[in-house]
Amino acid sequence: MIYVAVLGYGTVGSGVVEVIEKNKDMVNKKSAAQLEIKYILDLRDFPGDPYEHKVVHDVNIILEDPEVSIVCETMGGVKPAYDFTRAALLKGKSVCTSNKELVASHGPELLQIAREHCCNYLFEASVGGGIPIIRPLNYSLTAEKLEAITGILNGTTNYILTKMEKEGADFAATLKKAQEKGYAERNPEADIEGYDACRKIAILSSLMTGQNVSYENIYTEGISRITADDFVYAKAAGKSIKLLAMSKDTPEGTLAMVSPCMISSENPLYMVSGVFNAVCVRGNMLGDSMYYGKGAGKLPTASAVVSDVVDCARHQGKTIMCFWNQEEAKLVDIGDVERGFFVRAKADSAADVEAAFPGAERIQVEGRSQDCGYFTKPMKEREFTARYEALGDKVLGRIRLEMV
Repeated sequence: MIYVAVLGYGTVGSGVVEVIEKNKDMVNKKSAAQLEIKYILDLRDFPGDPYEHKVVHDVNIILEDPEVSIVCETMGGVKPAYDFTRAALLKGKSVCTSNKELVASHGPELLQIAREHCCNYLFEASVGGGIPIIRPLNYSLTAEKLEAITGILNGTTNYILTKMEKEGADFAATLKKAQEKGYAERNPEADIEGYDACRKIAILSSLMTGQNVSYENIYTEGISRITADDFVYAKAAGKSIKLLAMSKDTPEGTLAMVSPCMISSENPLYMVSGVFNAVCVRGNMLGDSMYYGKGAGKLPTASAVVSDVVDCARHQGKTIMCFWNQEEAKLVDIGDVERGFFVRAKADSAADVEAAFPGAERIQVEGRSQDCGYFTKPMKEREFTARYEALGDKVLGRIRLEMV
């Protein structure tokens, strides 16, 4: 018998219990052991819940119980999740988590503690919810030199952008609808400003490089400045607008960033709509591969946590290798990155835009008289920014074009 404890009985934590209990026969068979949830840690009581007798309020009950060998951390946030996770690992208890914030902040440290105590720290559910992506990077693609990872890693922003594209609605109205449907939080800042996607690409970048990519050092831009007018020009050019989290290996270091981009219909991420997520991985031998599915939600995320539980059960007393050390990766200054841009300007400022960006391609949109749109030639971001800002209030917005 392998005893499991769940820290946090919210959406994901209750989902973990549900997955283990509903799929008990299959989970036990694939674990080659009998799994039993012994404790559920939460500050609250749950009268009437079928598992209320397993609820405890003191984490030390779990930490001091030698029978508990696997802990599922589904609390979210850094404190007290970090303290509980670290304490469990120091006791030789494996930890499976969906907590992207904690993994991005303390991943290499917690992995090192797990190695030193012959247990595991697994975090499949921290990126992409139910989409298998951590395990493929760690196991399936070990023969590859990973060159780039690009993904749509936040379902809330993808839902908002999809609705704006299909309905022609503006950002504020679409965000309100997303909140009403439960796709966006009451405080949506982490999603719409790109912070959630930033933490996820930091984790993927770290696994790609084997070194630590700190999310604090990643350039991050959200979608709050995207307008319905931008989509008019994107459609006219056969493109879509997506919030992309990108990481690329270059001779100068790792290029990591989060930003809205206009992408062409040839890009496999073009068709990813609604709350779905997708990750494209490029290896030097395999080429491109894509991982697609629901990036959040109670049961998809819980399913990924339980897949880690099964892995821990199979490797009792052994550490599953994860190549992510504490050495900081060298990040490329995005000012040195060369790419093209979409620029939208006031209609009477066309001549000024064309002078600032020689060779820019004007996008023809029938019936537009209030503004004009252009695709610039590729140039370094630093140079583009200087020219764009010099135009002042003559320009209305800009969006990056996808990198080739």
